[in-house]
Amino acid sequence: MFYFIRLERKRIPIDKGVKKYRMAFQVSQNGSHLFSMAQPPHSPAPPPTRQTSAQTGAPKTENVAAVLKVFGVLEALCEEGESSLAQIAQKVMASKSTAHRLLQTMVDLGYVEQDGETEQYRLTLKLFSQSARALEGQSQILRIADRGMGALSRATGEAINLGMLDKVDQRVLYIHQKESAYSLSMRSAVGTSNPVHSTALGKALLAWREPQEIAERISRIDFTPKAPRTILDADSFRTALDETRAQGFAEEIEEAEEGVRCLAVPLLNHIGTPVAAISVSFPLFRYDEARRAEYIDLLTRVSQEASLALGYQG
Repeated sequence: MFYFIRLERKRIPIDKGVKKYRMAFQVSQNGSHLFSMAQPPHSPAPPPTRQTSAQTGAPKTENVAAVLKVFGVLEALCEEGESSLAQIAQKVMASKSTAHRLLQTMVDLGYVEQDGETEQYRLTLKLFSQSARALEGQSQILRIADRGMGALSRATGEAINLGMLDKVDQRVLYIHQKESAYSLSMRSAVGTSNPVHSTALGKALLAWREPQEIAERISRIDFTPKAPRTILDADSFRTALDETRAQGFAEEIEEAEEGVRCLAVPLLNHIGTPVAAISVSFPLFRYDEARRAEYIDLLTRVSQEASLALGYQG
């Protein structure tokens, strides 16, 4: 999970007769206020004598490092669920006292709660509420994609996923899903992500982009194996993207998860850039090779209809 953070710092006078101020920091994500922090009142400090971060080569200020730890705690709780203070401190590479201070602030703000018996920490629904508000900006894509996803679900009975490309990391984020009609199926929880090189969704999201962007993203991919047939080098992945664009759909067989096969298509905007992709996931034992042409035709029609609704005229 990744965040785009804006820090706003204000000097707030607390005594008109005496030049004393307190410093307030506000943290926002995509324009949505997350929380504020304020330092205690103090007199104006004398000019600093220590070297600046530019002079020392330090990569971050103390304030930015603290914010990164805050989001490290949030990510740790998202990944692990309920966690102890020691586990969280280890995850974010902080002392227990620092982790406790951060957690207590998040408890006070309503983002985290602590179990009174086990003393373990977990996220509250407040963070989900903020995330839901952030997704409102993608409501058009969700609404358009949902129609096609419903048709695919009814025709195949399999799990249908909608994914978007992370703007920073080389991963696909699952933002919407139609569950399989079968008890044994492939499930990717909404809000989770997978490496772009190991998924049909990732190939569909990359293959129709500009060559320069493709090259830049491939250069930043860590080709870590996830399943028996994960692509493990840049050249093979470029070949897979070329094949995807030539045939009009993406495919992967046991590249993301053993025993699973996926087909995916892009949803193109008015300039022909993929803004999302839709996939259908099959357990290998339930994939019907005799229906392959039908699967591809269904996906292609969904892609064309959704892309047209998004303004694509190609």
